[in-house]
Amino acid sequence: MQKRSVSIAKHRTSVSLEEEFWDILDEISTENNTTIPKLLEIIEKKSDKQNLASAIRVFCLNHLSDLIKKR
Repeated sequence: MQKRSVSIAKHRTSVSLEEEFWDILDEISTENNTTIPKLLEIIEKKSDKQNLASAIRVFCLNHLSDLIKKR
């Protein structure tokens, strides 16, 4: 687990994720020419008020699933 402090929508929060999820977020943010905090803001807005770490994991898994389907 790796804990990072980030600013999301003008508030500070800490998120603990496995390093692999941070790597996926980094790849997605690079692909979309954005930052990880901005990406987390989008994920947070789309989530149903669930735990942010869980929402991030689901987002990453959905992203990977979409990539597999495109093959």
